Amino acid sequence: MSVFRSVKHGSRVAVVAAALLATAPAVRSEQPSAAALATAKQLVVVTGTMSLFNPLIPGVIEQAKLLLLQQDPGLAKDLNEIASQMRTDLAPRSVELSNEVATLYASNFTDDELKTILAFYQSPVGKKVLDRQPQVVDSSMKFAQNWANKLSDEVIAKMREELKKRGHNL
Repeated sequence: MSVFRSVKHGSRVAVVAAALLATAPAVRSEQPSAAALATAKQLVVVTGTMSLFNPLIPGVIEQAKLLLLQQDPGLAKDLNEIASQMRTDLAPRSVELSNEVATLYASNFTDDELKTILAFYQSPVGKKVLDRQPQVVDSSMKFAQNWANKLSDEVIAKMREELKKRGHNL
C-alpha cells in the first residue's frame, strides 16, 4: 500500500502548509518594519491563513489525552473535562501563531510587496482565488494521491520484474 493512501484531510492541510513554507523565499536578515508587520497581519486575516493552523491546539490536546488514556482508560471522564478546559484556556495562544506567520510574511516581502499582495487578495479576482483555492488544493491533493498510488504500483512492478531477472521470486 502506498504511503499516500493513508493521508487524511488534516494531513493534507499540513502537507500544503509545509510545502508553502518550504518554497518561501529566504528570510531577510533585517527585522521587518512595524508597517510591514501591520500589513502582513492584515494579509494573514484577509487570506484566512490561520484556518490552516486552527486544528493545532485542539489536536495537541487530543493527542495528549489519548496518550494518557492508553495508560489508564479509567481517566476518560476527567481527561475529557480537562481537555475541554484546556481548549478554552489555550485558544488565545493561537495569536502566537498568527504573529509568527505575519512575521514570516514581513520577513520575506517588502512593505510595498505586502501592500500589493494584500490589494490583490482584496480585489474581486483575489477574493475568487481565496474562495476557490480550497477546492483547487483539495482536488490537486486527490489527483497527486491517485497519481502517486499509480506510480507506486508501477515502481513496485518494475522492481519485482528486475528482482525476478536476478533470480528472486516475490
